[in-house]
Amino acid sequence: MNTTNNGLHEACGVFGIYGVEHAANLIYYGLHALQHRGQEGCGIVTCGEDGGLRRIKGEGLVQEVFSEEKLASLPGSRGIGHVRYSTTGGSCIENVQPFLFRHETGDFALAHNGNIVNSALLRHYLERKGSLFQSSSDSEILAHLIRKDTLQRHRPRIEAIHEALNMMEGAFAFLIMTRKRIYACRDKHGLRPLSIGMLDGGYVVSSETCALDAIGATFLRDVEPGEIVTIDHHGLRSSHYSDYRHHFMCAMEYVYFARPDSDIEGCNVHAFRKETGRLLWKEAPCGADIVVGVPDSSLSAAMGYAEAGGIPYEMGLIKNKYVGRTFIQPSQALREKGVRMKLSAVKGIVGGKRVVLIDDSIVRGTTSRRIVRMLREAGAVEVHLRIASPRITSPCFYGVDMSTYDELLCARHKDLADICGHLGADSVAFLSEEALFGAGRRCELCLACFNGQYPTSVYQRIEDVNKENL
Repeated sequence: MNTTNNGLHEACGVFGIYGVEHAANLIYYGLHALQHRGQEGCGIVTCGEDGGLRRIKGEGLVQEVFSEEKLASLPGSRGIGHVRYSTTGGSCIENVQPFLFRHETGDFALAHNGNIVNSALLRHYLERKGSLFQSSSDSEILAHLIRKDTLQRHRPRIEAIHEALNMMEGAFAFLIMTRKRIYACRDKHGLRPLSIGMLDGGYVVSSETCALDAIGATFLRDVEPGEIVTIDHHGLRSSHYSDYRHHFMCAMEYVYFARPDSDIEGCNVHAFRKETGRLLWKEAPCGADIVVGVPDSSLSAAMGYAEAGGIPYEMGLIKNKYVGRTFIQPSQALREKGVRMKLSAVKGIVGGKRVVLIDDSIVRGTTSRRIVRMLREAGAVEVHLRIASPRITSPCFYGVDMSTYDELLCARHKDLADICGHLGADSVAFLSEEALFGAGRRCELCLACFNGQYPTSVYQRIEDVNKENL
């Protein structure tokens, strides 16, 4: 999904520093590198030499929330940060992370990327035990699970974290920071990425490796599915909270979410997307004069398609980089009005040409239809749409905002000719699921939004739970 397609929202991003001076400044740059993963709010918590945890958070972009003065008020050599797009829970300051909790056994902070699919059941369970929630975010549930058993409150925290994570189902990458250490945790299905790097004798944890590069850190390794990495003065220590472990990385991390300069589980994102373009040409070749990619995340696939087909790759669409991402605007009407502000067709390039338009995915199809029309108005004689991923036919419950079948174009229109007619293109074709596995040389991926095969259980709603208890 390119940066103008509506209907697909990104996962959040987490970033942590341990054992490096001026941690807040480094976290600021790390979060800036992860800004594409969430633009609604951000925050940083650091631990000073006195052991006190201090936090600054706010709604908006990283550079809007933080200033030199604010960063100077966050001392210490360790801290965690977060950029947010709301998944479970609304968009409000209470839901902006990291969360900070004061407790008699020690203060701690946490940041989360992903979505907990059994959050309603867990919240119901915890509230019946007396928990009071500060937010509507599912991320807060972990903190209450860690502290749910008052009779064992003085046991080692790692034991409580193990037990809590085993109660949670879904996609998650958690950073938990106490006065002495940081815990980096990843879900047992491997749905969300989390990487560890080294910098100046300390450690860095990030949702994407591009943020490690941004601060000059050296990539060390990925956090494995089902793993908890403890980072403290001993260095790195590893434990696994589950024997069930898979690498069902969300395919949309490769297709759309991640920056092209990131590596996810050993595979460069740009290389993956370029290979999908080559495979797309093999599966759906097209006689045309030029190949045009929809900026930004479709450009790599467009390059691969052009190379494989021997067709010139051209910049037929230009993005205005000073306009905010249209798909995160608060209403559908604003998203649609923002398309022409965000993109413009280059008449001198597309005029009189047969154009192959490469996009990475289609959710609702509204923006794709507008772009096709934009190209025709600029003089394109033919517009053939090629999508570098399979048809999105099913909702996602793991942190991507595709919650109903009704909003998905390819769920409403099963026939390819109907889809083509709806989009106003001369032809349309989608990449196969097999090609996604081939592009990444992987044997496991989460393709739930494409085929409805979810790697986890999909839990009942809390309304149903309440009915059972009547």
